[in-house]
Amino acid sequence: MTIALVTFPIKEQFRQSLSKQFPQIHFDFSDSIDGAGGKGVTILVTYGSDLTEEVLNQLTELKWVMVASAGVDKMPLEELGERGILLTNVSGIHKTPMAESVLAHILSLNRALPLIQEQQKQKVWEKMKSSELRGSRALILGPGAIGGEIGRLLQAFGVYTIGCSRSGNSHDGMDEDISFSHINECLPEADYIISVLPSTQETRWILDSSHFQQMKKTSVFMNFGRGDLVKEQVIIKALQQGEIAHAVLDVFEQEPLPVDSPLWEMGNCTVSPHVSALSAKYVERALEIFKENLQIWVSENGEFKNVIETDRGY
Repeated sequence: MTIALVTFPIKEQFRQSLSKQFPQIHFDFSDSIDGAGGKGVTILVTYGSDLTEEVLNQLTELKWVMVASAGVDKMPLEELGERGILLTNVSGIHKTPMAESVLAHILSLNRALPLIQEQQKQKVWEKMKSSELRGSRALILGPGAIGGEIGRLLQAFGVYTIGCSRSGNSHDGMDEDISFSHINECLPEADYIISVLPSTQETRWILDSSHFQQMKKTSVFMNFGRGDLVKEQVIIKALQQGEIAHAVLDVFEQEPLPVDSPLWEMGNCTVSPHVSALSAKYVERALEIFKENLQIWVSENGEFKNVIETDRGY
């Protein structure tokens, strides 16, 4: 019998549902690889951080790793590739909460909600400047499932959306698409620069100070992808020198963000503790993708969803 080890916590109702739907699979809900011992495990369902190279060597019969997150940058990709282990993730389930988070931050800044809240605390009745989204331009780095949903929502508010990807191919939710080699042509006109890029060899530190120097002084930079997109010191300098108006950061080089980071106290920076993808429906959506792929595994018929190329990291 195939053994599937599930190391991320799921509620009893989901455990029973899996066991009932797939009686031919023995599910081990140990919540940790150490707790299960790893013997005979063919399928591993994990958030990813617990699968190290050392642990992988213990799982001698492992054939498939299902990662209950989108990012796989902290996993032993080279070793997984060498062993020919199938690697899939849950890309796509984050698009709704992340797109809503991005939109919430943009609307909050445009309608001066932080200032309104602060004035309420101080019992101050005073008008403030605010702006609207219609007629603005958003440059979205990584116009995939998440970026496409961000673009779709922004288009509903009259925002012109530009998708920026490695290929420059057209994507849903974009009025225009460019390759990264043409990013410098769009930065001076973008009101919002929004990154939802994953962490790969191609995207690490892909932005530098020269990019921020080309941005509008009134622009908002938003990073909801990975913290190794750009050095934080570059962002800090851009904010201090007024190269951009505001930064909204949900990811950082080091997490949790160190208490001595200047970003905490900068009035033109919003620090979000990597929460943009959180949703009460997260586990349910992740398991639905797992079930689809597990049905293909059991039937030995069909193409797996969200297969990761280990040599590319996505």
